[in-house]
Amino acid sequence: MTEESSGESPRILQTVSRALQVVRALEELDGATVTEVADHLDVSKSAAYNYLMTLEDQRLVVKEGNTYSLSLQFLMLGEYVRNQNTLYETGKAEIERLAEETGEYAHLATVQHGLSVNLYKVKGEKAVGSDYQTSKLQKPDYLHFSATGKSMLAFMPRERVEEIIDRYGLARKTENTITDREALFAELDDVRERGYAYNDEEEIEGLQAIGAPIRDREGDVLGALSVSGPLRRMNDPDYHDTIVEKVTNAANVIEVNINMAETDDDLPDFA
Repeated sequence: MTEESSGESPRILQTVSRALQVVRALEELDGATVTEVADHLDVSKSAAYNYLMTLEDQRLVVKEGNTYSLSLQFLMLGEYVRNQNTLYETGKAEIERLAEETGEYAHLATVQHGLSVNLYKVKGEKAVGSDYQTSKLQKPDYLHFSATGKSMLAFMPRERVEEIIDRYGLARKTENTITDREALFAELDDVRERGYAYNDEEEIEGLQAIGAPIRDREGDVLGALSVSGPLRRMNDPDYHDTIVEKVTNAANVIEVNINMAETDDDLPDFA
C-alpha cells in the first residue's frame, strides 16, 4: 500500500528540500561562493559546500574560480517541460502572429501553484520594455495585476480564487493595483462579462495590456494571452478596439485548435 492510498501524509525529504534551496540561492544571487550560499541560507560552510559539490557532480551546477552557477542543464530541462505543454505547442504560432500584427509585446501564460507562469513572449517591431519583459519570463508572478492573470482568475471557481488570495495576498505594484479582495472580485465579474481583461497601469506605470482567457471544452482555464503597449497608444479608441479584437480572436483560435486536437484523440482507432 502506498502512502497516497493509505491516507498518510508524505514525508518531506529535508536533503532534497535543502538542495533545491541551494539551487534557488544560486538563482537569486546570480551565482555565489560557498560562503555566500551559506550566509544566504544560514547554514554551515561545510553543508553548503557538500550540497554544491553534489549538484556539480550531477551537472546541475558549474564552478568557475570560487563561484558556483546553475548549469545549462536547467535550460534543457526547461525547454523539455515547455515543449510538452499543449498550450505552448498550440499557441506559439498565434502569439507570434499577434506580435507581428500589432507590433507590440504578445504574451502567452498559464497558471501553476496559484501563480502566473509565462510560457512565451514575442516582441513586435514597436514594442517597449524589453528588459522587464525578459525578466518576467524567468520567474512566476502574482495573478491579480496582469491582464493574463485576471483573465485566468475570472474563469476559475471562486473558491480557488479565494485560496490563491489567502496564500499570496494582493501585493501592490503601482497606485492602480487592486489590493482589496471585494474590488478584485467585482473586477473579475466585469472580465467575465466582457470576455477580456485589462491591466491598466496596475503592474507598470505607463503600460496597459489587454488579455483574454484560453479554456478547454469544459470551460476550465488552460491559460491566457495578452498584448501590452504604452498607455498613450493603447488608449487610442480605434487602436484599442483593434487590439481587443485581435486578442480575443487569437484566444478563440487557440481554444478551437486545442479542442479539435482533443476531439481527434477521442476518435476510435480502426487500424
